[in-house]
Amino acid sequence: MLEQNISTVNNDVKTLVKDAQALFTAATALTGEKADELRGRGMKALDTALAKAHEAQASAIAGAKQAAASTDAYVKENPWRSIAVAAGVGLLVGVILGRK
Repeated sequence: MLEQNISTVNNDVKTLVKDAQALFTAATALTGEKADELRGRGMKALDTALAKAHEAQASAIAGAKQAAASTDAYVKENPWRSIAVAAGVGLLVGVILGRK
């Protein structure tokens, strides 16, 4: 779910940045009040993109902290099982790398 949210936010940010770029490009060809309006809309779009990026970053950090806390709690409750899993993963990686 976190990956889906991050992907959605990334797509939203890319779209907002492209829209802002298009608005700024259009604003360079215009003068006066219309150009000011387009520049204002472009700045608003960039501000929205920045806010979405910060939101995604905060969400990712919160998810990572929660995963780290869960992992820490599991390891403290099951130390021997954690050691066995780590050894198994190490063995598997060693076998895979040894074949190449």
